[in-house]
Amino acid sequence: MLEGKKIVLGICGSIAAYKAATLVRLLVKAGADVKVVMTADAINFITPLTLATLSKNPVLIEYFNKATGVWNNHVELGLWADLFVIAPASANTLAKMANGQCDNLLTAAYLSAKCPVYFAPAMDLDMWQHPATTGNVKKLQKYGNILIQPGTGELASGLHGEGRMAEPEEIVGFLQNEATNSKPLSGKSVLVTAGPTYEAIDPVRFIGNHSSGKMGFAIAAQLANRGAKVMLVTGPTAEKLLHSSIERIDVVSAQEMLNACVGHFSSADICVMSAAVADYTPLTVASQKIKKQEDTFCIDLKKTTDILKVLGESKKSDQLLIGFALETQNEEQNAIDKLRKKNLDLIILNSLNDSGAGFKLDTNKITMIDSSLQKTIFDLKSKDEVAADIADKIVALL
Repeated sequence: MLEGKKIVLGICGSIAAYKAATLVRLLVKAGADVKVVMTADAINFITPLTLATLSKNPVLIEYFNKATGVWNNHVELGLWADLFVIAPASANTLAKMANGQCDNLLTAAYLSAKCPVYFAPAMDLDMWQHPATTGNVKKLQKYGNILIQPGTGELASGLHGEGRMAEPEEIVGFLQNEATNSKPLSGKSVLVTAGPTYEAIDPVRFIGNHSSGKMGFAIAAQLANRGAKVMLVTGPTAEKLLHSSIERIDVVSAQEMLNACVGHFSSADICVMSAAVADYTPLTVASQKIKKQEDTFCIDLKKTTDILKVLGESKKSDQLLIGFALETQNEEQNAIDKLRKKNLDLIILNSLNDSGAGFKLDTNKITMIDSSLQKTIFDLKSKDEVAADIADKIVALL
């Protein structure tokens, strides 16, 4: 399962680094080609000679080897790897990875890697539970990196609790299991929309809505974590794209979003339309800023093209189309009507009447209704957790 895999093993400054010798031996025994990269502090816990002997490859520590005159190219190293494993991963290195700091060869190679990245933390209980560390771990997982959960037991400080690096046998087993059980959406192409649209009135003003894009971005990340190739079409938003395997297309208006969606829908296996697209747009757009003159001012509006309806009319039998319904009254019936009229496989209903649900918030409360009208009601959750529930439902539908 790891036969022929090219693995970069990053080792950080931690007492758990002594386990790296066993880890390298097991990886090599499993048929992997292992290159070890150490931080400067790691060599205080285990010698590079030991790891070079076991891996049958030189151990890399610095960007530039003064003794040989060889530059260790971090970009080539990151691109060489099929798997990038950091074990032990110290709190310091996790912080650098989460925030894009690359002051050593290991973190520079990590930032250059295009392959799956696994990290096995090792630190004391209080360090592991500190909000800064838990925040960095969550950020790394949002980037698509995969946590190998630390174990519980006696720690170097003498405390007893969570923070022990997973045993080498557990890490190898974890990697083998990942290799055997491919991610459920591997090979699938997904189109996701997010955010609002802005409909221009003049060069300065527009008609818009309060959508932040948080839900769509979270859905895109969860689907990418399950192996999908994701195309994210987003209206204006302050949200940042974290996951390296998501391609982003920025649009402004409903027409631009329509064009992008129509252009990519035919090649998508799954489409999740979570954007809050304007229903109306100004009939004409002033070429100059409209000056304030009269006490009242009227704007003639025309309907925008219903993107979800257009996609539903062209949907093939092997495609999944998921829509959202944000309602304020008669919520469930309106959602079912939308599901049927627009040829959807699943609709996600949320209501502005539910506390904690709606635009700009970090939480949401949803009800899922599928094409057979099977209904699943969820409690209020973070939008990341809601996105995970939606991704799990998509996998189940497939």
